[in-house]
Amino acid sequence: MSKPVVAIVGRPNVGKSSLFNILAGSRISIVKDTPGITRDRIYAEGSWLDRDFTIIDTGGIEPDSSDIILSQMREQAQIAIDTADVIIFIVDVKQGLVDSDSKVADMLRRSRKPVILCVNKVDDIKKFGNDVYEFYNLGIGEPVSISAANRLGLGELLDAVVSHFPPEGAKEDDNERVKVAIVGKPNVGKSSMINKLIGDERVIVSDIAGTTRDAVDTVIKHNKKEFVFIDTAGLRRKKNVKEELERYMVVRTVAAIERSDVTVVVIDAEEGVTEQDAKIAGIAHDAGKGIIVAVNKWDAVEKDSKTTAKFEKKIRSVLSFIPYAEIIFISALTGQRMNKLFDLAEAVFANASMRIATGVLNEIMTEAVALQQPPSDRGRRLKLFYMTQVAVKPPTFVIFVNDKELMHFSYTRYMENRIREAFGFRGTPLKFIIRERGEK
Repeated sequence: MSKPVVAIVGRPNVGKSSLFNILAGSRISIVKDTPGITRDRIYAEGSWLDRDFTIIDTGGIEPDSSDIILSQMREQAQIAIDTADVIIFIVDVKQGLVDSDSKVADMLRRSRKPVILCVNKVDDIKKFGNDVYEFYNLGIGEPVSISAANRLGLGELLDAVVSHFPPEGAKEDDNERVKVAIVGKPNVGKSSMINKLIGDERVIVSDIAGTTRDAVDTVIKHNKKEFVFIDTAGLRRKKNVKEELERYMVVRTVAAIERSDVTVVVIDAEEGVTEQDAKIAGIAHDAGKGIIVAVNKWDAVEKDSKTTAKFEKKIRSVLSFIPYAEIIFISALTGQRMNKLFDLAEAVFANASMRIATGVLNEIMTEAVALQQPPSDRGRRLKLFYMTQVAVKPPTFVIFVNDKELMHFSYTRYMENRIREAFGFRGTPLKFIIRERGEK
């Protein structure tokens, strides 16, 4: 089951980034008492009461015109509505209720998404307690008073957020469907790919980057199996919003990846693999999703007998952190190898869902240790006692050792390679947890 996505929305300088940093457990956003100081699209993993979730800080820059502030807030709110499972709408008790708060609250209320109204900067409940009541006028429920700076009221806020998550162990209705997120830079042909797969011009395609506005789910049946393709949206092109365009694209990319089983990272064959492609692939890798790298517009590349091998070598070099990823060369225009995407996605999904018996795993571990002695430090040698698989999507293994400080990452990588030699696991990351015997 995918992790719920929680988005923080609010005016500039109400404390979105401060709250995000606390919930994410680290100072990831740049925080300064100047409106619009958050520059990068920020997302991180959070946890409360053993419930994991992805949290997004919508950020934003405050322009000179109040009209533009409101329009940007509306864009933020729309992104949150499109992508989040729960929305935290943060307001400032010291500034009080302002007109743009009311207008954005109208959007959020109509969205039918769970919205938690969070009143920040309530540093002293005796001093500001009565001022909180003003925000009942927004009509989106009972305000939760917090002080992000002083870490007050956060438990109550998180209780409210988690209360809107699906029950633990709840099964998704489309559990048998393979959910595939199509991600990549604007204008690499994501929508064209889906149009070709469904044989229908249902998704608007244009040469202008960012013409797809909303995230679109398309159910396609192939060989009696249903696939859900999640197309990640761009944003309408405007003047001077290059930064916002990229920021919002990443928000939707994160949300789409979280909902998927398999992520297809689309690369433009004419442009080649770029740093931005690596960032997008990194999001899927961090989320533990199966990954297929699809090189689109392959028909437009002049080829000889070595072109494919050279291109794949370049991809492996730039995306060296995902050596397990499958690579396919396609053309959404001509349909070249497009149908193979179904089979590849199904195979990657099967690998990500694979379970290995504990007895077999320990045979592999024993053989691996015999072939290459574990590392030692100051006369103390690492001992591996036991290995078992504890989860799928991604396959997750726990290795019990005598001293986890001795388990160098290179030896963990060695164990991973031995498991991959035995079972393949192509297209999916593997996760390893190192524990000392007796440790829960």
